[in-house]
Amino acid sequence: MEQIKIFELSKEYLEQLRQAIEAEDKVFIKESMEGANEADVAALLDELPMQEALYVLRVLDDELAADILIEFDEDDQYKIITAMEQTELAALIDHMDSDDAVDILNQLGVNEREDVISHLQEKEKSAHILDLLRYDEDSAGGLMAKEFIKANQNWTVVQTINEIRRQAENVEKIYSIYVVDNKERLLGRVSLKRIILSSADTKIADIFEDDQISVPTNMRQEEIAEIMRKYDLESIPVVNVKNKLVGRITIDDILDVIREQSEEDIQAMTGLSDDVEESDSIFRIAKARLPWLLIGVIGGLMGAGIIDFFEDGLQKVIALASFIPLVAATGGNVGIQSSSLVVQTLAAKSIFSDTPWQRFVKGFLIALVNGIVLGGFVLAVVVLVYKHEFIFGVTIGLAMFCVVLMASFMGTITPIVLNRMGVNPALASGPFITTANDLLGLAVYFGVAMLLLNL
Repeated sequence: MEQIKIFELSKEYLEQLRQAIEAEDKVFIKESMEGANEADVAALLDELPMQEALYVLRVLDDELAADILIEFDEDDQYKIITAMEQTELAALIDHMDSDDAVDILNQLGVNEREDVISHLQEKEKSAHILDLLRYDEDSAGGLMAKEFIKANQNWTVVQTINEIRRQAENVEKIYSIYVVDNKERLLGRVSLKRIILSSADTKIADIFEDDQISVPTNMRQEEIAEIMRKYDLESIPVVNVKNKLVGRITIDDILDVIREQSEEDIQAMTGLSDDVEESDSIFRIAKARLPWLLIGVIGGLMGAGIIDFFEDGLQKVIALASFIPLVAATGGNVGIQSSSLVVQTLAAKSIFSDTPWQRFVKGFLIALVNGIVLGGFVLAVVVLVYKHEFIFGVTIGLAMFCVVLMASFMGTITPIVLNRMGVNPALASGPFITTANDLLGLAVYFGVAMLLLNL
């Protein structure tokens, strides 16, 4: 009998898996993936055509297949779940936490979603899912899971342990035991350690901690991420307007939120208009890149128009053309530095953060120092190294000073304005600020030259 190789994420195993799929060798597929990490299997199946990946999921046990499906990115999830029969998908969802199940179902149309829910075996799971579907998916209600462990304050330790055993069947990870009153209102939490170390007849009311941080169902996911980061929480309970405990959010859900935010900011900073990945089609990636590239081209054409407008001055002092790249590059670099710092500050909001006016003043003072140093350095190099006249060196140095001030102002004020308008301020760190500073930098450069050189 041929020995089954242990699962290993490699090109060799991928080729063996393809051969097993072609030969419909279900034994190899199941045994070789036994004990494998779900994320590794998802990464492996991502390399296969959708129909082959779907075949593997159908061969595996429903519980493992459900865990693997959760690990796929949203685009791949959509391809797979829309290719599945509704009964197949329902069988997998029966093995998911309610929050993960809702993330999957939200990708389907209303009718398809209701059909899948109707095929669920666990009626309690159906009720949890229907409850969560009422909330905005970017809110605490949309993020939370209905699976958690709670204890009434009037229970004894032995009653609580029995309830933990009963409730834990549907809870994969236990971080805290939430304590509630007779009306299900959140009172606090009690650790497993306190429960184990307390005597059997001790009341939960005597050992629970009432300093539990909670969030309302309508709180935005960005705020929740900041709270959990600040207080280093592994989970956080969710309450309704009556302070009734309705769910919990775990750290793995928040890590997904943080990752999505980072990807959005990076794509905004690099000028991508849509959420795209390397594996997407050529057309979709090109479509996402084109808008800001077109803006950059238009900005370049406008810059050429500014240079053309000052053509007479350039003909009189040809040397001015040599320093155009220096001015444009410096303005872009200063603008990006300034906007990046402001974007970081806006992303990590605090009650102690500076006001917009304080940020502006601080940015202006930083630019003043940088402008004096850079302008003086350029003046010295132009006169001493390039042997130009002193007045020409003063012109380039002063232009550099003005460009640094202007670029710093734009880089500081633009993300603040965008944030007030509800637009992702990370846009200010990308092509937007670079193009704007190129145009304004050229205008300032030639303006200073006209004044000092009498062009």
